[in-house]
Amino acid sequence: QVQLVESGGGLVQAGDSLRVSCAVSGLTFSSWTMGWFRQASGKEREFVAAISGSEYSPLYADSVKGRFTIFRDNAKNTVYLQMNFLKPEDMAVYYCAAGRWHSTLRDRYTYWGQGTQVTVSA
Repeated sequence: QVQLVESGGGLVQAGDSLRVSCAVSGLTFSSWTMGWFRQASGKEREFVAAISGSEYSPLYADSVKGRFTIFRDNAKNTVYLQMNFLKPEDMAVYYCAAGRWHSTLRDRYTYWGQGTQVTVSA
C-alpha cells in the first residue's frame, strides 16, 4: 500500500520561511519523481515543484522560483519543500505526489498525499 504523508504546514507571516515534508512508503522511492502541488481556496490545484529520483534538474513554477527549493532524501524516503519569503498568495493546501514522469502536469502523478495547510498572514 502506497502512502504519502505530508507534514510541517502551519501559520506564518509574510516574509517568513517554512519547510514541509512528505514521507513516502510502499514504493521504490528513488525510482519516482516527486512533486509538490498546491490548491488555494476556490482555485485549481497547481504545480509548484518537482524533483526526479536522481535529483536531476528540479522544476519550479515561475511564481516560486528563487524562493522555494525542493529536495529529497532517498535514504529517508522523504521529499521536502523549503519555502522562503512566503507571500499571502502562497497560502494553500500543499500536496505531494509521486509520478513516473518528470513533469509539471498533474495527471502525470499517480499517488497523492492528503495535503498540509500553509497559511500566510499579511
